[in-house]
Amino acid sequence: MTPNSTAIDLAPPAQPAKPACEPIIAVHDLVHRYQDRSALNGVSFDVRPAELFGLLGPNGSGKTTLFRILSTLMVPTSGSASIAGLDAVRQPGALRRHIGVVFQAQSVDLKLTAYENLWHQGHLYGLRGPDLKTRINEILSRVGLLDRSADRVETFSGGMQRRIELAKGLLHHPEVLLLDEPTTGLDPGARRDLWQYLQILRDEERVSVIVTTHLMEEAERCDRLAILNEGNLVALGTPDALTREIGGDVILLEAREPQTLADRIRNKFHVDATVMDNRVRLEIENGHHFVPEVVEAFPGEIQSLSVSKPTLEDVFIHRTGHRFWSEDAEPATKTGKKKGKKKPSK
Repeated sequence: MTPNSTAIDLAPPAQPAKPACEPIIAVHDLVHRYQDRSALNGVSFDVRPAELFGLLGPNGSGKTTLFRILSTLMVPTSGSASIAGLDAVRQPGALRRHIGVVFQAQSVDLKLTAYENLWHQGHLYGLRGPDLKTRINEILSRVGLLDRSADRVETFSGGMQRRIELAKGLLHHPEVLLLDEPTTGLDPGARRDLWQYLQILRDEERVSVIVTTHLMEEAERCDRLAILNEGNLVALGTPDALTREIGGDVILLEAREPQTLADRIRNKFHVDATVMDNRVRLEIENGHHFVPEVVEAFPGEIQSLSVSKPTLEDVFIHRTGHRFWSEDAEPATKTGKKKGKKKPSK
């Protein structure tokens, strides 16, 4: 099945959506394997109605596999995923009437006008005549491109082309919008505009939005996040709640012999000190008070230091023991052994 074919739906009318008090998306114990490699290892979470939900993870974390399952492009090895009460495996045709999908790869026809792209998309959903014309004008106005409706898409900027992709996904009034790395290739201004529009969709049209991303600054804009690593759900919650769970400050110390310094800091202050990227890393309350103490305790050994509040990158490190982007995903060390993974918070 090709990305554009997700719009083709010959199924009978979908069942009514679940009441608003129930999750609009429910993922339960989802497992998927590619021959000898596991892409998802029992992932479970819910997405609430009118929620902007993020799937955050580095390459190979499983977020794209999860996206393809939710968009009915792939059947999981086991577990279940449902949208609006419809099972992604047993009721894919009916489910597609409730979702709009925007893939990372471009699906607009550059040689057609904005209006023609949406006209053909509408036909795939069974829309015809005056109703389709009215809806096209509505959605082009909504994405700010009504005045460019007769222009070929090849004349549009990258951000404008992305807005046409969004218009295609929203043409049939879906309850859920699925976006896979939607800001890929966009400049900072276009990225900002896209996220502002997603927030409008959530607040004014009550559309539930699920976004895959590997960018921390985008993840911070989401209402809630599922953070994935190597097919595992390692954290779940609001960005604020996830960073608050670390507490205190994050201190990074540079030294000629970081492992030796980390060992001495642990022995003297009885705090958890790890070595990552040849720097000593500590999570500690009132870091600004601790810094003078550690500098005075080890004069001349610390070459530079920084103190900062926890970020989502720190949440990832805290849960996995290694940085978000790491070629070998080697965790931070205390004694040369790997740090065990912690269970995700709910």
